[in-house]
Amino acid sequence: MSNVFTAYESTIAAVSELKKVEEQTLNTPIKEDAWSIREIIGHMYYWDDYNLHNMVSQMQQGANLPAFPDHDTQNEKAIQSLEGKTVDEIIELFMERRKQLLEKIRTVDKNDRFTIGSGKRKFSAESFLKIFTKHDEHHLKQIKDFLAAA
Repeated sequence: MSNVFTAYESTIAAVSELKKVEEQTLNTPIKEDAWSIREIIGHMYYWDDYNLHNMVSQMQQGANLPAFPDHDTQNEKAIQSLEGKTVDEIIELFMERRKQLLEKIRTVDKNDRFTIGSGKRKFSAESFLKIFTKHDEHHLKQIKDFLAAA
Protein backbone atom coordinates (compact mmCIF):
# COMPACT_ATOMS: atom_id res chain seq x y z
CA MET A 1 0.00 0.00 0.00
CA SER A 2 1.00 3.58 -0.53
CA ASN A 3 2.38 6.07 1.96
CA VAL A 4 -1.07 7.70 2.12
CA PHE A 5 -2.67 4.51 3.39
CA THR A 6 0.21 4.01 5.85
CA ALA A 7 -0.07 7.59 7.12
CA TYR A 8 -3.84 7.30 7.46
CA GLU A 9 -3.45 4.07 9.41
CA SER A 10 -0.71 5.48 11.64
CA THR A 11 -3.23 7.86 13.17
CA ILE A 12 -4.70 4.86 14.99
CA ALA A 13 -1.49 4.42 16.99
CA ALA A 14 -1.18 8.15 17.63
CA VAL A 15 -4.73 8.30 18.99
CA SER A 16 -4.23 5.13 21.02
CA GLU A 17 -1.33 6.87 22.83
CA LEU A 18 -3.86 9.39 24.17
CA LYS A 19 -5.16 6.68 26.52
CA LYS A 20 -2.09 7.44 28.66
CA VAL A 21 -3.10 11.09 29.10
CA GLU A 22 -5.22 12.21 32.07
CA GLU A 23 -8.90 12.50 31.23
CA GLN A 24 -9.06 16.07 32.54
CA THR A 25 -6.36 17.11 30.04
CA LEU A 26 -8.23 15.41 27.20
CA ASN A 27 -11.40 17.29 28.16
CA THR A 28 -9.72 20.71 28.32
CA PRO A 29 -10.11 22.99 25.27
CA ILE A 30 -6.77 23.23 23.44
CA LYS A 31 -7.17 27.02 23.41
CA GLU A 32 -9.90 29.56 24.09
CA ASP A 33 -13.03 28.92 22.00
CA ALA A 34 -11.56 25.68 20.62
CA TRP A 35 -12.30 22.00 20.95
CA SER A 36 -10.79 19.66 23.49
CA ILE A 37 -8.75 16.64 22.40
CA ARG A 38 -11.83 14.53 23.18
CA GLU A 39 -13.84 16.61 20.72
CA ILE A 40 -11.10 16.57 18.07
CA ILE A 41 -10.96 12.76 18.15
CA GLY A 42 -14.76 12.63 18.06
CA HIS A 43 -14.74 14.95 15.05
CA MET A 44 -12.23 12.70 13.25
CA TYR A 45 -14.34 9.65 14.13
CA TYR A 46 -17.47 11.31 12.78
CA TRP A 47 -15.83 12.07 9.42
CA ASP A 48 -14.52 8.49 9.18
CA ASP A 49 -18.00 7.23 9.93
CA TYR A 50 -19.49 9.51 7.27
CA ASN A 51 -16.92 8.44 4.67
CA LEU A 52 -17.35 4.76 5.48
CA HIS A 53 -21.13 4.86 5.15
CA ASN A 54 -21.62 7.48 2.43
CA MET A 55 -18.55 7.59 0.21
CA VAL A 56 -16.41 4.46 0.10
CA SER A 57 -19.23 2.13 -0.95
CA GLN A 58 -19.76 4.28 -4.06
CA MET A 59 -16.09 4.51 -5.10
CA GLN A 60 -15.98 2.89 -8.49
CA GLN A 61 -14.95 3.79 -12.01
CA GLY A 62 -16.92 6.78 -13.34
CA ALA A 63 -19.02 7.23 -10.20
CA ASN A 64 -20.10 10.62 -8.92
CA LEU A 65 -20.03 10.54 -5.14
CA PRO A 66 -22.27 12.88 -3.15
CA ALA A 67 -20.93 16.31 -2.32
CA PHE A 68 -19.45 16.59 1.15
CA PRO A 69 -21.93 17.92 3.70
CA ASP A 70 -21.58 21.46 5.01
CA HIS A 71 -18.52 21.27 7.25
CA ASP A 72 -19.90 23.46 10.04
CA THR A 73 -23.13 21.45 10.25
CA GLN A 74 -21.21 18.17 10.08
CA ASN A 75 -18.83 19.28 12.82
CA GLU A 76 -21.73 20.42 15.01
CA LYS A 77 -23.37 16.99 14.61
CA ALA A 78 -20.04 15.35 15.44
CA ILE A 79 -19.77 17.20 18.74
CA GLN A 80 -23.43 16.46 19.60
CA SER A 81 -22.83 12.75 18.93
CA LEU A 82 -20.22 12.65 21.71
CA GLU A 83 -22.72 13.40 24.45
CA GLY A 84 -22.57 10.82 27.22
CA LYS A 85 -19.40 9.17 25.89
CA THR A 86 -16.17 9.01 27.85
CA VAL A 87 -12.82 9.90 26.29
CA ASP A 88 -11.84 6.21 26.31
CA GLU A 89 -15.06 5.27 24.52
CA ILE A 90 -14.43 7.93 21.87
CA ILE A 91 -10.85 6.77 21.37
CA GLU A 92 -12.02 3.17 20.98
CA LEU A 93 -14.79 4.21 18.56
CA PHE A 94 -12.28 6.17 16.50
CA MET A 95 -9.78 3.31 16.32
CA GLU A 96 -12.43 0.76 15.37
CA ARG A 97 -14.04 2.98 12.73
CA ARG A 98 -10.67 3.92 11.24
CA LYS A 99 -9.79 0.22 10.90
CA GLN A 100 -13.15 -0.49 9.25
CA LEU A 101 -12.76 2.41 6.84
CA LEU A 102 -9.25 1.32 5.87
CA GLU A 103 -10.38 -2.26 5.36
CA LYS A 104 -13.21 -1.12 3.09
CA ILE A 105 -11.27 1.48 1.10
CA ARG A 106 -8.47 -1.01 0.41
CA THR A 107 -10.99 -3.05 -1.59
CA VAL A 108 -11.49 -0.18 -4.07
CA ASP A 109 -9.65 -0.81 -7.33
CA LYS A 110 -6.62 1.49 -7.39
CA ASN A 111 -7.35 2.39 -11.02
CA ASP A 112 -10.95 3.48 -10.40
CA ARG A 113 -11.56 7.23 -10.73
CA PHE A 114 -14.61 9.12 -9.51
CA THR A 115 -15.79 12.66 -8.91
CA ILE A 116 -17.34 14.22 -5.82
CA GLY A 117 -20.43 16.42 -6.00
CA SER A 118 -20.32 18.95 -8.81
CA GLY A 119 -16.52 18.84 -8.96
CA LYS A 120 -14.68 17.92 -12.13
CA ARG A 121 -11.55 16.58 -10.43
CA LYS A 122 -11.17 12.84 -10.62
CA PHE A 123 -10.18 11.09 -7.41
CA SER A 124 -8.82 7.66 -6.65
CA ALA A 125 -9.28 6.00 -3.26
CA GLU A 126 -5.71 7.11 -2.49
CA SER A 127 -6.19 10.76 -3.47
CA PHE A 128 -9.47 10.80 -1.54
CA LEU A 129 -7.67 9.55 1.58
CA LYS A 130 -4.93 12.12 1.07
CA ILE A 131 -7.47 14.87 1.85
CA PHE A 132 -8.18 13.27 5.21
CA THR A 133 -4.53 12.44 5.90
CA LYS A 134 -3.78 16.17 5.71
CA HIS A 135 -6.80 16.78 7.94
CA ASP A 136 -5.43 14.26 10.47
CA GLU A 137 -1.97 15.86 10.37
CA HIS A 138 -3.49 19.25 11.19
CA HIS A 139 -5.38 17.90 14.20
CA LEU A 140 -2.53 15.70 15.45
CA LYS A 141 -0.22 18.73 15.41
CA GLN A 142 -2.78 20.69 17.45
CA ILE A 143 -2.95 17.84 19.97
CA LYS A 144 0.84 17.44 20.15
CA ASP A 145 1.37 21.18 20.64
CA PHE A 146 -1.29 21.33 23.37
CA LEU A 147 0.12 18.33 25.24
CA ALA A 148 3.67 19.69 24.98
CA ALA A 149 2.52 22.93 26.62
CA ALA A 150 0.34 21.21 29.25
